[in-house]
Amino acid sequence: MKLMTISSVVAALGVAMVANASPIPCGESSSTSSTTPTTAATTTAAETSSDPAPSSTESAAPEPTGSSSALWQPAAGTSWQIVLSATLKDTSANVQAYDIDLFDNTAATITKIHAAGAKAICYFSAGSYEDWRSDASKFKSADLGKTLDGWAGENWLNTKSANVRAIMAARLDLAKSKGCDAVDPDNIDAYNNSNGLGLTKADAIDYIKYLATEAHARGLAIGLKNSGEIVSSVIDNVEFSVNEQCAQYNECSLYSAFTAKNKPVFHIEYPKGDDTSNTKSVTATQVKKACVFTGSTGFSTLIKNINLDSWFQLCS
Repeated sequence: MKLMTISSVVAALGVAMVANASPIPCGESSSTSSTTPTTAATTTAAETSSDPAPSSTESAAPEPTGSSSALWQPAAGTSWQIVLSATLKDTSANVQAYDIDLFDNTAATITKIHAAGAKAICYFSAGSYEDWRSDASKFKSADLGKTLDGWAGENWLNTKSANVRAIMAARLDLAKSKGCDAVDPDNIDAYNNSNGLGLTKADAIDYIKYLATEAHARGLAIGLKNSGEIVSSVIDNVEFSVNEQCAQYNECSLYSAFTAKNKPVFHIEYPKGDDTSNTKSVTATQVKKACVFTGSTGFSTLIKNINLDSWFQLCS
């Protein structure tokens, strides 16, 4: 949406994992390219989905459970697909990773992803309360801040709350039990919004480090969602970045530190805008704006509908 330190473990295992991953970089456009864009409709037969104030005293956060195992460390340029509007049905996209909703997909779906030779990244909102989630009743009223602008049923969460952190640890347990390889925790950037909880960049850094410690203890890789201002503080704690619209807002340089470390930036642009989701290709001019920027050849860029259904278009 507008969506320890265990670096030594990652470093020690990174070579072996990158060697095993055999990444096939996502296609990228050059600044002089005028190639007609390739769509998922022509390459993967993907179709449009029809599925439609903090407490002054906090108790200690729960200790990590489980034991750390080999973490998946994808390389820069790893190809991917993201589908959050519905259960993933099509695993024929010929990509190396799928980003899917943790709650909406079963272990059987993740087994299908693995059978297709891909990894499963499981999305959940770590920084907002969503009133439709199965664990929504576990949040306390004191955990909730202001509503998220434009997102019905969502409130910012007090990420310093021991209760909130315990719920997120349980979500990581769920991810592990379903067979996820990594997690994509959204809405870390409350500091950039009127959150009603006084949350700061320092709070976001502390929270993502907490989530990374918990994820790694369960053998799960973890990404940083957006939050470009804190990249330098947490890049060694996470395995990848998931970014929305850095090209549109001229912010992609904030994320180039990931590709410099051979970590992927799973990058999404929405050229059709907020009101259009269909299976039509965008224009060559729109592709160039989404795909061509300094360092773009290292990014794993997808052009998507705003509702994040199954349609996607590559840069070339």
